[in-house]
Amino acid sequence: MLGALGVVYGDIGTSPLYAFKEAVKAATSGGASVPAAATGAVSLILWSLILIVSLKYAVLILRADNRGEGVVGLVGAALLYGDGAITPAISVLSAIEGLKIDAPALGPYVVPITLAILVGLFLVQHKGVAAIGRVFGPVMLVWFVVLVLLAVPSILHAPEILAAANPFRAVDFLIHAGWHVSFLMLGAAFLAVTGGEAMYADLGHFGAPAIRIAWFGLVLPALLIHYCGQGALIIADPSAIENPFYRLAPDWAHYPLVALATMATVIASQAVISGVYSLTQQSIQLGFMPMMRVVHTDEDERGQIYVPAVNWLLAVATLTAVVVFGSSDALAGAYGIAVSALMGITTLLAALIALRWGYNPILVLAVNGFFLGIDLVFFSANSVKLFEGGWFPLLLAGVVAFLMLTWMKGNHVLESVRQTMRMSEASFLSSLGSHPPVTLPGTAAFLTAATEGIPMALGRLLERSRCLHERILLITVVYEEEPVIPASERAQVTLVAQGIRKAISKYTPGMERVVLRYGFMQTASIPEGLQCAVASGLLPPEYLEDMTYFVGHEVVIPSPTHPGMAPWREGLFAFMKRNAERTGAHFGLPTRQIVEVGTEIEI
Repeated sequence: MLGALGVVYGDIGTSPLYAFKEAVKAATSGGASVPAAATGAVSLILWSLILIVSLKYAVLILRADNRGEGVVGLVGAALLYGDGAITPAISVLSAIEGLKIDAPALGPYVVPITLAILVGLFLVQHKGVAAIGRVFGPVMLVWFVVLVLLAVPSILHAPEILAAANPFRAVDFLIHAGWHVSFLMLGAAFLAVTGGEAMYADLGHFGAPAIRIAWFGLVLPALLIHYCGQGALIIADPSAIENPFYRLAPDWAHYPLVALATMATVIASQAVISGVYSLTQQSIQLGFMPMMRVVHTDEDERGQIYVPAVNWLLAVATLTAVVVFGSSDALAGAYGIAVSALMGITTLLAALIALRWGYNPILVLAVNGFFLGIDLVFFSANSVKLFEGGWFPLLLAGVVAFLMLTWMKGNHVLESVRQTMRMSEASFLSSLGSHPPVTLPGTAAFLTAATEGIPMALGRLLERSRCLHERILLITVVYEEEPVIPASERAQVTLVAQGIRKAISKYTPGMERVVLRYGFMQTASIPEGLQCAVASGLLPPEYLEDMTYFVGHEVVIPSPTHPGMAPWREGLFAFMKRNAERTGAHFGLPTRQIVEVGTEIEI
């Protein structure tokens, strides 16, 4: 529960820094009185938290549990990248803006200070977050307690804000405010629920019970009380709308509160950044992205990883957002549209899962249709902000989704070409009988993406050198749609074309096909997989004593004569393939035991 406070609720927990302020500003833009706007905004936020986060996510969506892991659609995954660039920017900016309350002269320094904090955050990523992670939960516990303590005196001073608990206050305000103001207010109020999607994204790390207890036991009550406190403050002092969060605190507490808010927003940012690393690793495992260098920063904790390429691309996107938009008010326009689209996708996926589980289609349509209607309302409201900044996360998400689809399509085209170039097992073994090669001592391991046929590297080596090792392994790594595959189920070993082998008298190498199975949360290591095969009695130990790994190095050449993708898109795929991490390094092969066999392939 304590861990979930820091990782799962860091984002939604720091929403009070900017969400209520933006909702009231939107509400008053149509000429509504401040007390009416404050009550309407608080009511809308409270019931958004109850319906979207509590009922939809905590009660229903967390039931869609695949052995402890949430499953996210490709487009949803791309939207999370857009969210990952905006969250650190708006969170840290809104915290540092508290300096202007007591020292307006520091206003010009808000952006430089924010940039410095974010640069520092991305610079220390390579060290891992294990040490920082131990204080995430306690700091966020203090944060939520402070939210309550700030709000209670304000509520006691203006208890009429409690009327916001009536949902009709929100409905009545939206109906009479006019559609334009209502849409602006809905889009701003949605900022209060951004971060709720982390409940499902982090399901595999903490489990549904801990996430639910932390939400209903602390986070939800703290947020409800705090938003009522901000609303009561605005009713008593309309001028506090410029920054109601910091105006709740006494003057002496402003600077300590800025420090605490900065820590909380850094934690929220770190949680999003770590989530992007995890998402990237799983996307690589499932074939959505090219192989990248993934660094494990903790020997004991499998989930602590660092992806250098993603870290710096995310850093560029986040710093660009701070420089381009310059304030949390401006960034509020860019925030929410990606998350509202993601929530709609999640509702659709949940409906498909519920139907697969055998629930009554009418019940599924009624329940998920209700929540999808809410999602569409919020998405439509956020769409109004498209040209005010909403284009930024959508542009990032669009680029990521396009690259993912290009990589998947390119690999599909590439594999179809490989199939025409591979020799069948029967013809390969027959050729050995008619033209026996020179036999070398030791074991040769050939990596192949297919579970049938002869790897191109093996065929190419035999063609050019006319020699083969006395023992041959054809190794394929397969990622399953499960988080973790136990070591006891890691390896499957089969003899290649046994009937044909017996018919060949001149050359009979020991040729086995080894399939190593990993879950999408695991890092594949071929040496570790082979050790599992030996431990299970599937391979004799001497196979591993003198091992040479042969890895195919493919140079992809776009060609307009081959059916596949558009030439410019094939060129993009070739660029991605050329800059992907080396196969040997990705699968943990010892450098001095690797031999690369080059092949040019036209697609």
